[in-house]
Amino acid sequence: MHTLPALSDAQAAIPHLEVDWVVEENFAEIPQWHSAVKRVIPIALRRWRKEKNLSALNETRAFFRLLRLNKYACIIDAQGLLKSALVSFWAHGPSYGLDFKSAREPLASLFYKHKIAVAKNQHAIDRIRELFAQTLKYDIKNPVDYGIKNFFKASPSHEKYWVFVHGTARTDKCLPETQWIELAKRAKAQGFAVKLPCGNDVELQRAERIATAVGEHVQVLPKMSLYDLAMVFLRAYGVIAIDTGLGHLAAALDVPVTSLYQTTDPKLIGTIGAHCTHISHRTSRFEVHQPRSH
Repeated sequence: MHTLPALSDAQAAIPHLEVDWVVEENFAEIPQWHSAVKRVIPIALRRWRKEKNLSALNETRAFFRLLRLNKYACIIDAQGLLKSALVSFWAHGPSYGLDFKSAREPLASLFYKHKIAVAKNQHAIDRIRELFAQTLKYDIKNPVDYGIKNFFKASPSHEKYWVFVHGTARTDKCLPETQWIELAKRAKAQGFAVKLPCGNDVELQRAERIATAVGEHVQVLPKMSLYDLAMVFLRAYGVIAIDTGLGHLAAALDVPVTSLYQTTDPKLIGTIGAHCTHISHRTSRFEVHQPRSH
């Protein structure tokens, strides 16, 4: 999600731009929503590390063979991690990435042919936009544009509901269930239903406990594609989310989203969109965030 605005910048600056995007298989839907993306190349590093069998080894070999099929004019690593740097190093073409002082994992810079300096004390979206602009030699002129909203055609909904995004891989980002229950009760008292998405069994069990505690008007959503979940967001009155990727998806679609930050800093990774509010427990800060431009 953080890379999409940089791709929109590049598309505006370079006519007929075509991009192949390497992305973890669980998120392979998202790049397809942007018109500059010609091909999505899924990678399954998380699954391959977990499985460690012959099938995973064969998939890994096939992936790296696929990377070498085309010679690219430019290869950009937007993550600045060792794993992504190794992928960009193996692809066929000149590689660009953040330099030693700029990368999240400094050793990643050793694998790039061209190293770009970008200040660290900026939002992740701004850092990636600057990386792309320096690499492809253009000036950033436009406000943040994720470039995906036109992909979705959501019909109006007669249902009044909020979406509560309650799950993430890091437990220190999560809110206590009692607080989700209290929020759901408040929504119910004001005439709103609540929908609870679930991505795994842990999130499903949490959602079921919240629904049981609140009663009717709370719906536990089945596991669904990111596209279908985006459609749920678009028809919602608003989204309340902890620091997780689905909150950024809601922001990218210009859905009103309130993001709750327990331990992370919204100045560096907070949602950016037309209707974003940040509430930070760490600093007791409340702020309404509008999209920025350079």
